[in-house]
Amino acid sequence: MSNEAPVIAYLFNTFPNPTETFLQREIVAMRGHGLQMRLYSLWGGGTTFRGLPVTRFNKWRLLTLFWLIPYEAWRRPEVLRQLLRGLVTRRPPSFLNFWENMLGAGFSCVVAREFRRNPPALIHATWAGAPATAAWLLWRIDGHRFSAAAHAYDLYRHGGDWWLREKLECAAFVHTSTEMGRAELEERGLAPDKIACIRRGLERLPALKPLRAVRTPLHLVCVARLVEKKGLDHQLRVYAALRAAGVAFEARIIGEGPLRAELERLAARLGVAGSVTFCGHLPHHEVLGQLAWADVLLHTGVIAPSGDRDGLPNVIPEAMSAGVLVVTSPEAATTEAVTDGVTGLVAPAMAPEAWVAALRRLAAEDALAEALRTAAHRWVEENFDARKNAGRLLARFEAAIGRSTP
Repeated sequence: MSNEAPVIAYLFNTFPNPTETFLQREIVAMRGHGLQMRLYSLWGGGTTFRGLPVTRFNKWRLLTLFWLIPYEAWRRPEVLRQLLRGLVTRRPPSFLNFWENMLGAGFSCVVAREFRRNPPALIHATWAGAPATAAWLLWRIDGHRFSAAAHAYDLYRHGGDWWLREKLECAAFVHTSTEMGRAELEERGLAPDKIACIRRGLERLPALKPLRAVRTPLHLVCVARLVEKKGLDHQLRVYAALRAAGVAFEARIIGEGPLRAELERLAARLGVAGSVTFCGHLPHHEVLGQLAWADVLLHTGVIAPSGDRDGLPNVIPEAMSAGVLVVTSPEAATTEAVTDGVTGLVAPAMAPEAWVAALRRLAAEDALAEALRTAAHRWVEENFDARKNAGRLLARFEAAIGRSTP
């Protein structure tokens, strides 16, 4: 290797993506550690991020595949044979995942010559879908070292990504951010020492806001995409149960998604529309304002019919760091941060009466609320520091650069 600082090529689905602030924080923290990066966004995104250029893939370049595929197939015929064999012998888990993988394959073929002329020290795929497909094929074509991240969406939705095992077993290491993800990867046959469980993080830890002395009405907030795995229909039934129990509350649901109209109709049928505000998507600084208003953050996640589920949504540690109490269901990796009775409360998503009991306690018991808030803030301080966790990821990058991939 030359004496120049090594460069990591980061591959994203879309970057910057307003709903993926955790990846933005990772890049900021990596930059703070002095890492040299080239950022590639395969679908949409911007052209810069905090002064760093972002190469946004121009999909019109896919037209060049008409002559690039024959050329790359001539250079590496075994790669094309493996892909064709896979296409005819396995069924993709979903239409979307099929096209995600096709986008990654097309990107790798189009940029192969550019990466050949100016090779990075390592390619890092931030998701196990299109970015990992691109990184894997660039390794197959020209031997570029690569690492990949695999999180809940990649592992569980419709049974996981189409080519997950083939891609990840060839990576120098695989980054996941929850112990649930680590266990799933091991169950799928990845060697334990190949998996790096490194959490995301916050750029800075806010001061713990004071507990609201009188929590009546109770201020409730949820920050989530309006999709099945968030269990928002169950959350609306919790609000109906609160109303029936005579617990005064105001609730705000922040986020957008395909279920919004259906959820608004359900809120009206349950008689809680006057107490629940659907705020839509809000920029991050406005979400922080909503957390300042809130007493409790609710997470009613479930396992969706597709198998999709949450890992540890970043808004939960954000709320914990700010002094917002958290009540969560146990159907994801949220309980890695929210230990029942220690850093928050846990209740089954489909048991509204358990949520009513938990929220009554948080409204009335100051000593419990303060103990939970203090322990939650400490958990975030110890586990969710973006710079510290980026340093751990950087150490894995450096180790990967210093050795060959399998």
